[in-house]
Amino acid sequence: KQHKRREHKPNMRKGQQHLPRTRIRRIQGRHTTSFLLLASCCACLVLNPKIHFLASAFKLSSLGSIITGKKEDREKKEPWQDAGDSLSPKEKLLKKYGEEGYRRLVAEALDEDIPTSSDAASSPSSTEEKPLEYGLDISFPMQHDVSTNYAWLPHNVDPKKKTPKEFKDMPVQPLGDKQSFYEKLIDGCAEFYGDKGEYCYNNEETRINHNLQQPQSMQNYTDIGFKKIRAPAKLFEMLTEFWMTNKDDDYKEAWPPGNTYTNHWESPTYMVSVDDEELIGGGDDLRGRIWDAASETIQQWTGEDLTPCSLYGIRIYKEGSVLAPHVDRLPLVSSAIINVAQDVDEEWPLEVIAHDGKAYNITMQPGDMVLYESHSVMHGRPFPLKGRYYANVFIHFEPTGHSLRHEEKMHQYDAEELYTLALEEEDYEDYEDEELPHYIIEGSPEADRWRQKFSNTLPKIKTVPSEGITLAHTTAAEGNLAKLKALAKDDKDILFSVDENGWQPLHEAVRGGHTYVVEYLLKQGADVNARTGHGKGGSALWWAKKTLDDDHPTVVLLVKNGGVAIAPLK
Repeated sequence: KQHKRREHKPNMRKGQQHLPRTRIRRIQGRHTTSFLLLASCCACLVLNPKIHFLASAFKLSSLGSIITGKKEDREKKEPWQDAGDSLSPKEKLLKKYGEEGYRRLVAEALDEDIPTSSDAASSPSSTEEKPLEYGLDISFPMQHDVSTNYAWLPHNVDPKKKTPKEFKDMPVQPLGDKQSFYEKLIDGCAEFYGDKGEYCYNNEETRINHNLQQPQSMQNYTDIGFKKIRAPAKLFEMLTEFWMTNKDDDYKEAWPPGNTYTNHWESPTYMVSVDDEELIGGGDDLRGRIWDAASETIQQWTGEDLTPCSLYGIRIYKEGSVLAPHVDRLPLVSSAIINVAQDVDEEWPLEVIAHDGKAYNITMQPGDMVLYESHSVMHGRPFPLKGRYYANVFIHFEPTGHSLRHEEKMHQYDAEELYTLALEEEDYEDYEDEELPHYIIEGSPEADRWRQKFSNTLPKIKTVPSEGITLAHTTAAEGNLAKLKALAKDDKDILFSVDENGWQPLHEAVRGGHTYVVEYLLKQGADVNARTGHGKGGSALWWAKKTLDDDHPTVVLLVKNGGVAIAPLK
């Protein structure tokens, strides 16, 4: 186990934007001038002792920030940040619960026996028997290059040795050379896609920047951010029945060119979709029953009333599969993973970066269910799967904005008083602006991005409803599939009704990103390329691409069904 020290270039974590080393090599070969400019900028950061990045004391509320100036200046917080952010995430939990309370919190999240003070005192002191503790950028690049600050380097072995500049504030790497593994993985993607290989590096930049930017702007609903439990018996029973009936009818999952969330170019993923009506038992009824069975469990955990957003799977990972650590795109906020079946040689852990800033590797058996705040907890499977297959289903919800704890407080009022309060609080002028989802912190970077994105693309909601707007329009905009189906039973034509602006319920569902509603409307006969503005406005896909990310399930669904992005006539 002898290792030779490699030559290391100054790490990119000193800059505000991340650029994977694989991409740097390509830039160096193709764009020498650009690389020299980039190197000059990096050199300025390295040589200026007042500029550095605190990677080892990261905070989920301020990940990825550049810290400058004196200590008192570094401790200044943005107006939208918690004033208590001078404490690390773990320190906040210790302050709130104490040492024993914190251990209890973690043990409950991992579904392990709750430790006591006597357990801690009698536990072995040998470091070999303790699980490894680490955080960001150790197993895989999450917000910066993966750490190359190996434990065997001289400055880590001997405290008297001076730490080289390239390793300053870089966490110690206990897992070995993960950077080379990562570089080989992404270079394999680029080689597979040939002329479109650049997409692989672009998608990695997008993933890492998303990991940097979104978590700091999110409202969290639990202390630790995840919890492992057993799935409700009825829920697991219906998933198992569907799996056993249809597992031999799986099909290869399609990924956009250069997508790097899984290494599908070398380990393809497969699907046995619960949405597929051609499979025995599949379709809307099964999906609705899964959502209903899961919602109560997740709702109790978060304390929030929830709206279904996305149900995906059963996805089947094969030998060698890797899932890059990421946070889910909004509005996927409160989520669950259920392991339906597996055939593995060793455990394939789900790694999460919890709200205490630590990495936890969660092992699962069929029937296990991991609840997690997918909008702020980075999660992935950075270690290759060793085995034949691993089958999961993913269930996602969005908080509706009405807290169950608030509802309990409102029980003191009778129905008439509640109605009066609702009337007094109703302010139609508020609908002149798009309402910020309450899981995004007001004043945060994500709030600014959200408002900029939607204010420039979405038509304003009028104070007085436009003539021709039907209940189907508003129901589709809300994403209420059950209510929309009930309306269609009385009058199916309402699903294709057009308001005075030429909008159909399909367009309302598309701009809201309600994939399951869009899918239902298309199955009922909605024209995938129907245009707003009575044939002169944008098509459904055009609106989707204006309001959603290119890899959003709604965009993928429209493309799969022949959607074309047709811009409005000028």
